[in-house]
Amino acid sequence: MNVTSILIAAVIVAAVGVFIGLFLGFAGIRFHVEVDEKEEAVRAALPGNNCGGCGFAGCDGLAAAIAKGEAPVNACPVGGDPVAKELGKRMVAFVHCQGDCDKAKTQYEYTGAQDCRMMSFVPAGGPKACAQGCLGYGTCVKECPFDAIHVQNGIAVVDREACKACGKCVAICPKHLISLIPYDGKVAVACKNKDRGPVVMKACDAGCIGCGICVKNCSVGAIKVENFCAEIDQEKCVGCGTCVEKCPKKAIVQIKK
Repeated sequence: MNVTSILIAAVIVAAVGVFIGLFLGFAGIRFHVEVDEKEEAVRAALPGNNCGGCGFAGCDGLAAAIAKGEAPVNACPVGGDPVAKELGKRMVAFVHCQGDCDKAKTQYEYTGAQDCRMMSFVPAGGPKACAQGCLGYGTCVKECPFDAIHVQNGIAVVDREACKACGKCVAICPKHLISLIPYDGKVAVACKNKDRGPVVMKACDAGCIGCGICVKNCSVGAIKVENFCAEIDQEKCVGCGTCVEKCPKKAIVQIKK
C-alpha cells in the first residue's frame, strides 16, 4: 500500500468521524427531552407519601401543579408548614462561573455553530481552556422566556429581578453550570471545575482550586470541598463573608442584590 492510499484512507476515516459527531450533536438537540427543573425541585421538597390528601394524583401531580402556579405551596397536608415554608422561598438562577474573556484562557479561535450544546463535538470541548466553564454562546439566553439571562464579556449573567426560577436555563446548560439558589442567599461559589488546582490555574484566573481555606474559616460549617471544588450549603450559610475574603482565587463571590 502506497502513501497516497494511506492518506486517502485517513481522510475518509476522519470525514466519517466528523459526520458522525455532527449527526449525533444535531440528534441530541432534535430529540432533547425537556425537564421542568422547578417541578423537580418542588417534588424533592414534598414528603413522598403519595397519599392524595392534597387532591392531586400523588406527589408528582401536586409538584406539577405547584410548579405551574395551579396549586398553593401549602397544599400538602402531610408536609404542613415546614414544606410550605420551603416551597415558598423565592429562588433565582445563578451561573457558577466567572470565566469571562478577561479571566479564562483561550486555546484557539472558534467559528461555527453558536450553540453551547454543540461544543462537545469540537476540539477540547470548545475554545476556552477550562473545559468545564461557561462557553458563552447563549443557548441559555435563547431558552429563557423572561429575558433574564444575557451573555456579558463571554459568560452568561442572570438578571435576578427578571428571573422567575423556571429552571429552563438550568436544564439546557450542557456544562451544568446554572442552579437555582435562594434569592436571599448571600454568597456562592462561582466555579464548577472539578480539576486539580494546578490544572485550574492554567485555564482560569478565578477558578476554585480546592484548597479548603474556605472550609477552615467557615464558623458554621456551611462549606465543603468535593472533587477539588468548594460547595456552599445555602441553608447553613449566614452570609458573614469570611469565605469571600479568605478565598485566594476569589472564586467565592458576594451575591449582588
